[in-house]
Amino acid sequence: MSAPRPLDHITVVSLEQAIAAPLCTRHLADLGARVIKVERPGSGDFARDYDQRARGQASHFVWVNRSKESLALDIKQPTHLAALRALIARADVLVQNLAPGATARLGLDAATLRAAQPGLIVCDISGYGQDGPYRDRKAYDLLIQGEAGLISVTGTPENPSKTGNSIADIAAGMYAYSAILAAIIQRGKTGEGSHIDVSMLESLVEWMGYPLYYSFDGAAPPARAGASHAAIQPYGPYQTGNGGAVILGVQNEREWHRFCEVVLGQPELAADPRFDSVARRSENRQALEAVILAVFACMSSEQVMQRLDQAQIANSRMNTMAEVWDHPQLRARDRWTRIGSPGGTLPALWPPASQSGFEPFMGPVPQVGEHTQAILQELGLSL
Repeated sequence: MSAPRPLDHITVVSLEQAIAAPLCTRHLADLGARVIKVERPGSGDFARDYDQRARGQASHFVWVNRSKESLALDIKQPTHLAALRALIARADVLVQNLAPGATARLGLDAATLRAAQPGLIVCDISGYGQDGPYRDRKAYDLLIQGEAGLISVTGTPENPSKTGNSIADIAAGMYAYSAILAAIIQRGKTGEGSHIDVSMLESLVEWMGYPLYYSFDGAAPPARAGASHAAIQPYGPYQTGNGGAVILGVQNEREWHRFCEVVLGQPELAADPRFDSVARRSENRQALEAVILAVFACMSSEQVMQRLDQAQIANSRMNTMAEVWDHPQLRARDRWTRIGSPGGTLPALWPPASQSGFEPFMGPVPQVGEHTQAILQELGLSL
């Protein structure tokens, strides 16, 4: 029998869609919380239809929705809304990321619910927060990346870019997750629940701390440098002679001297006035890159990495998704397990924070409404 999990006693009801709220609640489920996902009858969470890449299911959906129960309700119907209210009355946490104002119109806003249920923790996740002039604006991950300034400092000088994953959603989901854990601890001390207001914009702006302070008081922002760095050189991916690429980062002058001597075989380069400080290497990055690429062109990726290791310079490969699935470090640490889904068994990464005291719950991805009848029966209801 497995050891108790930290949130075995916690029930979470989630009016969730897309990524931010589902990611938050999936992490709560990992810790043992019972997560009841409320979906539209028939179609369910619209993220179920993003693609069909994971055994006929959407890649986004299977990532953030394992270990949950799916309850299909049309909450515009009075009887279905009443069932939802009865369920919330038994819950510890309500999470929602519906359109702004949607829960208030249904009488499911934090103030209304907590007046009758003071111990309830209500977490609202939205693009811009529960007030302010932007409150009612639609907020997709791409749009928030733009508003938070991430796109302005990401990409190449010619082409600004968003990140390759839903970073604004992820940021908001993780802040919601940690805030709910804090609220559960606080409730244990005071007996009172709380209202949590998580904004995607504020979550991502917090993660923009370095570019923001770099640009403080009217200073120029970091230049878009692709996978390189605006202020540190050499730093980033460099092509090698066998068609591969090696990513490296030189962090200080000691490493720079080792890099010139051991990796490039040009110890005199360390004192070159174009490159003898971090600032000058950054100013003359194109000239420095030409020197590095000329040396690397005569070596394979493996040879370059061997020299970097010898010089104790941090380095890595630029892996494809296929190579990440088969990463030797993840395999050696046995970091993959298997979960069920409507389309069949799928691999899933164990939660990154390993715990010695318990095993995370790694349950299946549910079908739309798979648990509706069982949950209604618990409530003594039928629809």
